Amino acid sequence: MKVIISGYGRMGKMVEQVCRERGHSIVDIWDNASDRDKLSTVPDGVVVIDFSLPESAVENILFCFQKQMPVITGTTGWYQQLPEVKKMAEKFNGTLFYAPNFSLGVNVFFQLNRLFARMMTSLTGYRVSVEEIHHVHKLDAPSGTAIRIAEDILVSHPEFDSWQNSPDVPENVLPVISVRQGEVPGTHKVVYDSDSDTLSIKHEAKNRKGFALGAVLAAEFVQDKKGVFTMRDFLIDRGFPQEFL
Repeated sequence: MKVIISGYGRMGKMVEQVCRERGHSIVDIWDNASDRDKLSTVPDGVVVIDFSLPESAVENILFCFQKQMPVITGTTGWYQQLPEVKKMAEKFNGTLFYAPNFSLGVNVFFQLNRLFARMMTSLTGYRVSVEEIHHVHKLDAPSGTAIRIAEDILVSHPEFDSWQNSPDVPENVLPVISVRQGEVPGTHKVVYDSDSDTLSIKHEAKNRKGFALGAVLAAEFVQDKKGVFTMRDFLIDRGFPQEFL
């Protein structure tokens, strides 16, 4: 597989390492718009893996659609434009695979969180919160993963109207707490606390390689596919039980 890396920060460099370990070739690296715009000829069979910035992600995606290059993006902070991006994918017959988190472990965590929420909503006396910790270089808060976790909880908890990125919120708002410290790759935790006990589930990334591997696996998955895909499609393809998705 031929790969173009969009965004050559910590994640971009890890994607490069994983690609080479899996026998793929890196044909170009974009670290900014001028790098991207220099592309004159699209290599046959190329796929773009994007871990750029929220403000440039949509522009990168649309560029790939126009050039008929499948694009995998782990960049978050742009999802308010997702409906528009989906329309453009249809217009250009493009291929997009997006995910707030490409870690396979995190995507199992998403399923556990939904099940946990359905179980806990029938109990009274528990206050639920979402906590996330990331390195100081992360620009968006809360993380896209924390937003996904919070929104999945809201589906099962009708007493919440919304979530808010603050520990101090009204009773009808789900608190999402963001911490930025050191070089933490990513920790996410859902806590149900009562006067009697505390229940929680937690995912703690040990390094960035799991995120990069998931993105490369997604790139392998979209070969010869058209449309918009998520980790749900990938997991079903891998035989993950659909009743848990």
